[in-house]
Formats: sequence, structure tokens, C-alpha cells
Amino acid sequence: MKINHPATAGTLESSDIQITLTPADSGTTIQLQSSVEKQFGEQIRAVIAATLTKLGIEGVAVEANDKGALDCTIKARTIAAAYRAADNKTFDWEEINAWIN
Repeated sequence: MKINHPATAGTLESSDIQITLTPADSGTTIQLQSSVEKQFGEQIRAVIAATLTKLGIEGVAVEANDKGALDCTIKARTIAAAYRAADNKTFDWEEINAWIN
């Protein structure tokens, strides 16, 4: 999947995460803001990176603003932002559901 333009998914509400994906020339960078970064920052970054890998996305800058989201929410927001950024309107719900669970 190719990121064509910036896109965001999620909110800044409690127990959610806001993910913004922006095209980058090379590599993947993840900038994280989280009140629980010391405890869970590494895990949050790993979930985002794994989800992007499953989607076949490289060359993206990620901005994540976490408010205590669970892994399933992090995955869902990353997938939603990716589909929006790629202008992808066809969804394989069974495959997406398997990634989240």
C-alpha cells in the first residue's frame, strides 16, 4: 500500500490514540506522545510498526498522540489512517479483523 497524502484517524479522547501518517522519502519514523510512554512506549511503537509492515507500507512518517489506547485500538487507528492516506476504498474485512485480533 502506498501513502499518497497525509491522513489522520482517531481522537484525543481518553483510551484512544490519534494516528497521522505522512509520506516520507525513505524509512519509517514514529513520533509518539503519550502519558504512559515510559511504561508502554516501546509496545505502542511496536504495534504501529507491525501494523504498517502487514499493510506493506514503507516510507512513512507517523505521529501518534496516545491517551491510553489498547493494542487493538492502536492497530485499528493505524489501519484506518493508512487506508485514508492511500485513498483505498476497498476493504478485506476478514483480513483486517484478523490483524486486529
